[in-house]
Amino acid sequence: MTAALKNQQGEIGVAVIGTGFGKKVHIPGLRAHNRTQVVAVYNRDLDKAKEIAQSNNIPHACSSLTDILELPQVQAVTISTPPFLHYEMAKQVLQAGKHLLLEKPVTLNATEAKELYYLAKEKNVVATVDFEFRFVPGWLLFCELLARGYVGNKRLITINWFGSSRANPKRAWNWYSQKDKGGGALGSLGSHTFDYIHWLFGEVRRVNAHFTTAISHREDSATGELKSVNTDDTCMLMLELADGTPCQVSISAVIYAPRTHGIEVYGDEGTLILASENQKDYIHGFRVWGAKAGKQLTEIEIPNRLMFPNNYADGRISGFLRVVDQWVGAIDSGESIIPSLREGVYSQLLMDMSHESNETSNWVNVPSLDEFL
Repeated sequence: MTAALKNQQGEIGVAVIGTGFGKKVHIPGLRAHNRTQVVAVYNRDLDKAKEIAQSNNIPHACSSLTDILELPQVQAVTISTPPFLHYEMAKQVLQAGKHLLLEKPVTLNATEAKELYYLAKEKNVVATVDFEFRFVPGWLLFCELLARGYVGNKRLITINWFGSSRANPKRAWNWYSQKDKGGGALGSLGSHTFDYIHWLFGEVRRVNAHFTTAISHREDSATGELKSVNTDDTCMLMLELADGTPCQVSISAVIYAPRTHGIEVYGDEGTLILASENQKDYIHGFRVWGAKAGKQLTEIEIPNRLMFPNNYADGRISGFLRVVDQWVGAIDSGESIIPSLREGVYSQLLMDMSHESNETSNWVNVPSLDEFL
């Protein structure tokens, strides 16, 4: 760690790049943490940057990433811009020797993600990815129970993640509607799904994917023109894990479902279910159920030691704060962090392999992470 960046238990100056999710989650989360101070904000529209800076008491507003990185107060940067901007922005941040917290999907392809991973190592900075589910109370309990062997030998895993964020055909055409911009349900939701599969169950041996687009045209609000949507809004995937376990994944951003997100794991000794019915908040509301073989399914209480110390109305802030907390700890110690860009590479690799499978209508073998790196 360079002397200029090694923090001595003081405040860490953070610049926030991107003011959609950044304004809703990153800024309030960083302001709530006792070790981070938001010292600069970026928006390509300088007037918008100034407005956000003024309303949040942020000293610097910029429409140039170069200008932000030259500020001596900036030790670390969070990036929450649309995915097609991530690679160039993250590369510039890392080359400047700043610590990085990057939203998912980390890049447009695994080769770009791999380059960022090695650049972070070369510059000896701490780079993490906002894979919040690794820090959510119900998920932490679910992980512990799996690790203890609650289900025994796994026989089947099913994952459903259903949402209605793109269900309204009147929702405007934008980057999310464009494949070359990193849009689509797989990038938005599947990037998380592939990370928590890796975290909970290990690597994937092969994948078979089929994508569909229910709403094929949307109106460009800037021009009023009806434009084609070439991204997926529903993804059906079959995975074979490295240990041979079959895993079925269904993802959709265009349906109304009573249970929005759930994982079911069936083994020779029992069953575990993690699920949420919270339509408005994808972090809050997760509960855990379990049953030993032949027994009735019952809810398992989440212990207080795993609960968020503070619950925010927007659950994303609660999860993000735990990501920030671990990031700060790694900046202090100079030690490695999980999730890092290494985990971001693997999530992106699985997305790449899924797109290849969808395009070829075939099973596609997935290299191990060590082989790819």
